[in-house]
Amino acid sequence: MKDNLQIATFAGGCFWCTETVFMRLEGVEKVISGYTGGHIKNPAYREVCTGRTGHAEAVQIFYDESKIDYKELLEIFFATHDPTTLNRQGNDIGTQYRSEIFYHDDMQKDSALSFVEFLEREQIFSNPIVTKVTPFDVFYNAEDYHQNYYNQNNEQSYCQFVINPKLKKFKTTFSNKLKNEL
Repeated sequence: MKDNLQIATFAGGCFWCTETVFMRLEGVEKVISGYTGGHIKNPAYREVCTGRTGHAEAVQIFYDESKIDYKELLEIFFATHDPTTLNRQGNDIGTQYRSEIFYHDDMQKDSALSFVEFLEREQIFSNPIVTKVTPFDVFYNAEDYHQNYYNQNNEQSYCQFVINPKLKKFKTTFSNKLKNEL
């Protein structure tokens, strides 16, 4: 992996869905599924699923800013999940499925807050945005079987009924930003 990559950390519901979208973008070198925003160290999936750890299912996106910038990542983040539902995405319900941006520096913070303000001002969504913008603290990688989940399990029903429609919409909307090999 390149040394000059930037990192973005987003929680937008199930990390399998979020990872699947972002790993297909030109300029994204790596996406890791994991947990952030909670109050215990090294949580396991079974603990995070209870909602008692405070963690969100999230992804860390390692990207080349010369090919894709943070504002483009924000645009895709907001276009590929529902930022107006508190602690849920579709049938996935709980604080671990919340919408949250974990910023790594002041530029990311300012960009995220400005983008949310723009979306609200332009009334892009019919309901208010509930996405939190929070300073990044620590990220814990999810277990190995969660990494690259869709590509390894795309025949499973969750992938078929939840991720496939989201991926189809994403590929149509952002076709000019897709990697050639996927």
